[in-house]
Amino acid sequence: MTDLPKWDPEGAPKKPQIVGIGAQKAGTTWLGQMISQHPQVWLPPFKEAQFFNHRFVPEHRQWLPWHFKRARQNQEKRYAAKGEAMPPALDAYLDRITRGEMFTNHWYKQVFAPAPEGTAPCDITPEYSTLPDEGVEFVTEFLPQARFIYIIRHPVDRAISQLKMNLTRKKKTPKGVEAWLAEIDDPVLYDRGDYATYVPRWTSRLPADRLLILPFGLIARDPAGVMSRVESFCGLAPHTYRGLNAKVFAANAELSVPSEARAKIRERLEPQFAFLAATFDAEFNRLIR
Repeated sequence: MTDLPKWDPEGAPKKPQIVGIGAQKAGTTWLGQMISQHPQVWLPPFKEAQFFNHRFVPEHRQWLPWHFKRARQNQEKRYAAKGEAMPPALDAYLDRITRGEMFTNHWYKQVFAPAPEGTAPCDITPEYSTLPDEGVEFVTEFLPQARFIYIIRHPVDRAISQLKMNLTRKKKTPKGVEAWLAEIDDPVLYDRGDYATYVPRWTSRLPADRLLILPFGLIARDPAGVMSRVESFCGLAPHTYRGLNAKVFAANAELSVPSEARAKIRERLEPQFAFLAATFDAEFNRLIR
């Protein structure tokens, strides 16, 4: 996310001071693209360090090698598209964090080592919102000074966006209502948006001055206002951002979820709507989509 040569790949190990924890398909990519422009913030040259979920969510470990392999490939493609070779400093940095023992405490701090002095290292990994109770406890103890950002999206919209992403990755297009109904049985679709379970884990350990919870719909309605709130929350100076009105995500137009499947998803997610109504005010709930 951060262009060279703004950082020293041989810098001292550091912990992130700003952490975006989710939710998945709730604007975390947009948040990363915006906050990475701030001169007081540094992000790794790839999205998602995936450190805490590797430690506490074993089923995630099977796809994390692919995640980091893709991170290197994306950088190589980025420079190749410009007719350039990857800068040696970036190549050395990616080598250092993708070879040898990964996902140790020291490794995680090495990920943020290039951050210039005076900047706030930032990790945006939406899987963090789904950590088990002991994982949240570890995070808040390991990062006692960090500030956390959690974006809440309308449960059905979020689940459908995730479903489309998963189908696109598998190059799969369900044919007919029954095929769609079979696809929505995937428990992962509901786990990533289980606010009733995950939000209390974070709010019970983090005071309001360390956990900023935002409704997803504000990104489209008032993106500059969102970033102003993020700046104030993180102690950052005001900044002018490029691309504030860019689409939050690119939906696959070829995938249209039938109304029967959408209704079934809504039925399964009723406990989430009840939780949100009981936890946040009407204005917040109006703005989650």
